[in-house]
Amino acid sequence: MKVRNSLKSLKNRHRDCRVIRRRGRTYVINKTNRRFKARQG
Repeated sequence: MKVRNSLKSLKNRHRDCRVIRRRGRTYVINKTNRRFKARQG
């Protein structure tokens, strides 16, 4: 899990990356390749 200010570049790392908002935080998750994870802030 990476913590970054901007998730725009992390979203483009893989085709299946999705930006999800949970509990006021923004996450990038990937169902097929689970090592692409990130959280904002």
